[in-house]
Amino acid sequence: MIICHKREELRQVVDGLRLKNQSIGFVPTMGALHDGHLSLIRKGLEENSRMVVSIFVNPTQFDNSSDLEKYPRTIESDLELLHTLSEELIVYAPSAEDIYGDTVSSEHFDFNGLEDQMEGQFRKGHFDGVGTVVKRLFEIVRPDTAYFGKKDFQQLRIIQELIKTHQLAVEVKGVDIFRDQDGLALSSRNERLSRVEREAAPFIYKTLKAAKMRFGTESANKVTKWVEKQFAQHDVLELEYFTIADEASLQTVQRKSKTKSYRAFIAVFAGDVRLIDNIALN
Repeated sequence: MIICHKREELRQVVDGLRLKNQSIGFVPTMGALHDGHLSLIRKGLEENSRMVVSIFVNPTQFDNSSDLEKYPRTIESDLELLHTLSEELIVYAPSAEDIYGDTVSSEHFDFNGLEDQMEGQFRKGHFDGVGTVVKRLFEIVRPDTAYFGKKDFQQLRIIQELIKTHQLAVEVKGVDIFRDQDGLALSSRNERLSRVEREAAPFIYKTLKAAKMRFGTESANKVTKWVEKQFAQHDVLELEYFTIADEASLQTVQRKSKTKSYRAFIAVFAGDVRLIDNIALN
């Protein structure tokens, strides 16, 4: 396994692979790796000659400094886990200076309104930070294909729009959500849940599945009100938002159309840990 901390080191490795006409896959992560990340990397290993995995806790996508401080940093165990997956992986674990230079700040992006929905309403500047770091990572790694989990479906759509707007030569693939046996979507933040919070958390996916069933016969508004009522009665979990939206535009649906695909999005607090999830509805 090759570990690079500087962009120049990584470029030398990638350039060597390019000379051999090898395809490059890429999975960007913020570390604290789990089986969800590994599912992305496995998919990439199946489809590419070599895989690059970045480990970088990006400061510009945190609107809450406390959340940034609490985000788990487990580089040693991450590298051990990656080593068990494949000895052929290339790991890019840069400093903020290597990514941003002397000034750690975000560019401003227009994502055609995708950034204004859901997470964008509650995390100001978040998607500017995501767009900035992903664009820079794409420019450094220069992958043929990049893999992102559908748990962050809005982020996936944002990155697809980034590729389109800036005409980047990268194919972006979404990979299905990896869940624990009880249905909880895997996330690095799950490690911060208390025992009581962890036992309560599967209620999120259980409610999403029930909402999907109801969406077949009820309006989006009725389903939304039903979900809000379920969480209002819950002792541990606090609903931040539940939205049924068009998968393409991410705009909240007013009236269902048979020609469109819809997805339910949810954000929930378990104590001070914020969990997101989603489910395809049709």
